[in-house]
Amino acid sequence: MSGKLAAIFGCLGPQLLAEERAFFRDCDPFGFILFARNVETPAQLRALTQDLREAVGRDAPILVDQEGGRVQRLRAPHWREWDPPLETVAHASDPVRAMWVRSRLIAHELRGVGIDSNCAPCADIAGAGTHPFLKNRCYGETASQVTEISRAVADGHLAGGVLPVMKHLPGHGRATADTHHDLPTVEASAEDLALSDFAPFRALSDLPMAMTAHIIFSAYDSLPATQSPAMIRVIREVIGFDGLLMTDDLNMQALQGTLAQRTAASMAAGCDIALHCKGVMAEMLAVAGACGDQTPEIRARAIAALGQRKTPDPVDIEALEAEFRGLMTESGHG
Repeated sequence: MSGKLAAIFGCLGPQLLAEERAFFRDCDPFGFILFARNVETPAQLRALTQDLREAVGRDAPILVDQEGGRVQRLRAPHWREWDPPLETVAHASDPVRAMWVRSRLIAHELRGVGIDSNCAPCADIAGAGTHPFLKNRCYGETASQVTEISRAVADGHLAGGVLPVMKHLPGHGRATADTHHDLPTVEASAEDLALSDFAPFRALSDLPMAMTAHIIFSAYDSLPATQSPAMIRVIREVIGFDGLLMTDDLNMQALQGTLAQRTAASMAAGCDIALHCKGVMAEMLAVAGACGDQTPEIRARAIAALGQRKTPDPVDIEALEAEFRGLMTESGHG
């Protein structure tokens, strides 16, 4: 079962409130997303993920951003601290293997507290102008390197029973502004975008879920990709992604208008799932009223995505930890 509403919501704090429980039961969103405000201890987090699923009466997906570096919601002392991805890639003796092992360890920690989807890999290509909010979250500066490492990251998560959410389609690396605050415009030609920015996403178009970028691509449109029918067609037809496509957070200030307007525009453009992260009830009500229920097409994609969740492969975690340390110390960066 994939729920009813075409939305993913957050909640306000470390425990599920009664009004949140009632709201989630009534609207039955596709899934949930957690942030640092929701995280205290492993026992508390296991209870929260269980309560969220009980509220909708099914094994709903629960997402998080656990990339490493500053984008890491589960932190010490209860969970491992990870370097920014680009630092691990730069310092590992075998970057592809190191990122697979790292992802498998992250998946193990997430599954241990009931989280079964991570918003990774970040298949954006870093460049000289990439905004600092994104740059060290990337895996490299060439399409081939980003593709290879993104596949390793996705495979490591899947092996650990965690669904990867590829981001940010159709490519965020050329953006020189932070979409949490501003709306960037990318001026590259369609040909250049197809050869570089789109290439990793095209190579990973078989992944179950992906997230849009709040960026204007002037070669195609004057609307941010999340709200652009032209860019959603690029994602579906040029990149070839046929999985479940969610918006980036609709609260980000790259988008204009009310939350209801932002949501309606994104869904009309062809996004499958509206993502609202803040956990504020009045805002969630606005999103719920604007996104609508899952259509048969969206439901089919949602069920197919959830079908890729599996019981984690057996693994020796201590051996993986030792391997990761070895991959980093061999290059002198343990």
